[in-house]
Amino acid sequence: MRTTTVVDAARQALGPVGLTLPVSFTSALSIDLQREAVERLERAGYHVVWTNEVVGGKDALVQLAVLLAATRRMVFGTSIANIWARSPQTMHGAAAVLAQAYPGRFVLGLGVGYPQQAADTGREFGSPLATMRDYRERMDSPTSPPAPDVAYPRIIAANGPKMLALAGEIADGALPAGGPPEFTAQVRRVLGPDKLLVIGLSVVLGGGRDQAREIAREWVSGSLRQSWYAAALARLGYSDQEIAEVSDRLVDAIIAYGDPADIAAKVREHLAAGADHVTLMQPIGTDFSVGVDQLERLAPALRDVTAHSDQRAGG
Repeated sequence: MRTTTVVDAARQALGPVGLTLPVSFTSALSIDLQREAVERLERAGYHVVWTNEVVGGKDALVQLAVLLAATRRMVFGTSIANIWARSPQTMHGAAAVLAQAYPGRFVLGLGVGYPQQAADTGREFGSPLATMRDYRERMDSPTSPPAPDVAYPRIIAANGPKMLALAGEIADGALPAGGPPEFTAQVRRVLGPDKLLVIGLSVVLGGGRDQAREIAREWVSGSLRQSWYAAALARLGYSDQEIAEVSDRLVDAIIAYGDPADIAAKVREHLAAGADHVTLMQPIGTDFSVGVDQLERLAPALRDVTAHSDQRAGG
């Protein structure tokens, strides 16, 4: 009963489309700059912002506390909160406080991260599935004092079939990224209709179409260095040649690029394939201010997506 109620509320709160705040792994972004950015994006018409976390440098939940306070209605989610950054009980306690302070405006996305992140905190990475299951179970362990008794959505970053199945079992949904719309359809079949499905969609904004496609191709090429990613695309029917050459068909399926109408169309493809919500992710290394400017200019085309979704929901 809890899952259905939480998922339904999350679907309504998130709506069909949001964005991931541009990130930097090489410098600390001023929190004043971030506050100004989310205020601008809210005025532009965006309703949902997702933020990242690795280990160290910044705390995603502290960041969201500041940004929630800076906006009036905007919903925020973590994509993801890294499980190595804090203990399970602390993760739950902090998330519950945010959910209590800002009802309906917070979604917790969890991710198992990478072995090096575990090593940086002096712990063993172990089996990703066993690690995530144990972490999720221990989030609800009794503490003194107890965390606020507040429900909030908990979803798990997952791309592989086993982690997706686990997300469907122990969480309110999943947050996969980097797949074409046919992968979104496959994930929906795995999760079933009653779980929240948030899709991370990579976007290239600005420049001409040919230039944007080459930036997109470089991004896909980098991802294909991970053997699991190439294998996942092969299972979807992309040939060895297409994967090796990073074909136009592959790039066009995975990355949203072009003018605002092209990007809105790709969002619609994922929604039609079964996504509840699509969050737009820009290339790592995108200048923060430039990225925010580009997202601001994209907002009118995405408002059309939201309006169409509202009309369908109403009937």
